[in-house]
Amino acid sequence: MTRAVLSLGSNLGDRIGHLRGAVAGFADVLVAASPVYETAPWGGVEQADFLNAVLIVEDPGTDEWGWLHRGQALEDASGRVREVRWGPRTLDVDVVCVDGVRSEHPDLLLPHPGTVERATVLRPWLDVDPDAVLPGHGPVAALLAALGPDAQDGMRRRDDLGLW
Repeated sequence: MTRAVLSLGSNLGDRIGHLRGAVAGFADVLVAASPVYETAPWGGVEQADFLNAVLIVEDPGTDEWGWLHRGQALEDASGRVREVRWGPRTLDVDVVCVDGVRSEHPDLLLPHPGTVERATVLRPWLDVDPDAVLPGHGPVAALLAALGPDAQDGMRRRDDLGLW
């Protein structure tokens, strides 16, 4: 059985609709979905705020590449266009980690290298798995705490925007 943590983000068009579409696309393997957070953009490109969430999915027949391809298919279905690195997008599905798999392949770095510095992933992940551990880095709660007291500035939990 492979279990994966996926990070979702959207800041173009129907942001919540795109996230809900991703949840629907993983519904057959969904274990948990975090609350939605509205977050300031990350990466230095001027753009609108994001909606972010984390999913935990599980399927015995899906490996790390399967999770990547499934996420990319959902991005494509949402009309995602890759023009600017860290730029605006209809849907972003990142594979954060898969059952402790390590990968140095340039198309699939695992665990996802940006995770340790992104409260936008760590905070919602803790909401669905308070004991989460990022392989090779340690407990997610400790990683979030290490980012400091300002790490969650620009993040707002949106309980009015459910993913179901």
